[in-house]
Amino acid sequence: MSLKTKKLFNIYEKLLKLYGLQGWWPLIDFKGTNPTKTGSVQGYHPGDYSFPRNELQQFEICIGAILTQNTAWPNVEKALLNLKTINALDPKKILFLEDKKLKQAITPAGYFNQKAKKLKLFSKFYISLKGKTPAREELLDVWGIGPETADSILLYAYKQPEFVVDAYTRKVFGPCFDEGFNSINSDATYDDIKLLFEINLPRDYKLYQEFHALIVEHAKNIGKK
Repeated sequence: MSLKTKKLFNIYEKLLKLYGLQGWWPLIDFKGTNPTKTGSVQGYHPGDYSFPRNELQQFEICIGAILTQNTAWPNVEKALLNLKTINALDPKKILFLEDKKLKQAITPAGYFNQKAKKLKLFSKFYISLKGKTPAREELLDVWGIGPETADSILLYAYKQPEFVVDAYTRKVFGPCFDEGFNSINSDATYDDIKLLFEINLPRDYKLYQEFHALIVEHAKNIGKK
């Protein structure tokens, strides 16, 4: 085991001890509670990696990953609940939903004009998959899907070991970090940081899910202590 691998596992274990299993990705119809109460108050499933259990849950995670771009999760939850209310948590129904109704439903998530277009295009793409797991390159070819969103979809909706990097990762593992990862700085690209985790950790989607969620939780708490 390399030194960086040992350090990463040490960090993971410390975060796990602090916050516990996170149970991402939250689903609006699941009643499990958030162990740290910093996002949605329900939908989480700590220690249960059987989700998503069907294609509708899978699709919900995918569009949640799109809607959460540039906004907080509670806003996304409101948008998803609105879509559920109009019976539109389904790729075919979103694809043929009147634009005005779609934009109105997802308004709480912000940028509703762009996100409505993204949801329409992704719904068309999702239908074309016919149940197949998409390649990362295929997702990145869909308008509005960047690396972070693509990796979130693959990791949480398809249980693929793709490490998700976001602003919270940079905050926790930034230049002031003292565990030997000073290379994660403002010049490091998304792929640089993703590779750092993936070459030093086992390719295990459960580990990646929890580690990413714990990093997010810790980043939210850094300024509170």
